[in-house]
Amino acid sequence: MSFAKEGLLFIAVAAVIALAAFAVALNRQSWPLWLLAFLLTLVALWVAYFFRDPERTGDRGERLVVAPADGRVVMITEVDEPVFMHGRATRVSIFMNVFNVHVNRYPVSGTVQYVNHAEGKFLNAAIEQASLENEQASVGIEAGTHRILVRQIAGLIARRIVCYSRVGDQAEQGARFGLIRFGSRVDVFVPPDAPLRVKVGETTVAGTTVLAELPAR
Repeated sequence: MSFAKEGLLFIAVAAVIALAAFAVALNRQSWPLWLLAFLLTLVALWVAYFFRDPERTGDRGERLVVAPADGRVVMITEVDEPVFMHGRATRVSIFMNVFNVHVNRYPVSGTVQYVNHAEGKFLNAAIEQASLENEQASVGIEAGTHRILVRQIAGLIARRIVCYSRVGDQAEQGARFGLIRFGSRVDVFVPPDAPLRVKVGETTVAGTTVLAELPAR
């Protein structure tokens, strides 16, 4: 299994702490210390599990919008998106818990035309206010005649958004563009006339699940 490069330091530190706890327990022959070492090992394994970065395959196509994140669809809302879409859009919100893969992937292929990071709060990412008030990074992609916006939103526990995208980059559908550490949400904005293939409550797999189909123009 491969791991996200941003997690390697966390994995190494957690592993060293667990090994050190075992060394101390072995030296002192203390059952409480053995228990502590066992618990720290579980934490180290969870940290490695959190930063896993599996390869993903699935349907690809210029009219398909694939999920940028693993998680659960918590909201589907028609909204005004004035920054990049410049009008009405359908927003699909995917909530990632601490057990989901947190590597984010481009939903479409095209040219990155907009990148913005906004400081903000750390409200529960599953609620509506998080869309406006939480720390977030937005990436706007021009895919042919369509514009798609994907937004990483920090949450209660998530305190670090990583976004690799730069204006002018060529986005490849399903390719990695960032991650959010320790629980968060990713929104995808598609044209309001794009038929959706998911519903609220459904589970998504980044780079695999098709969220919507862009209309022919």
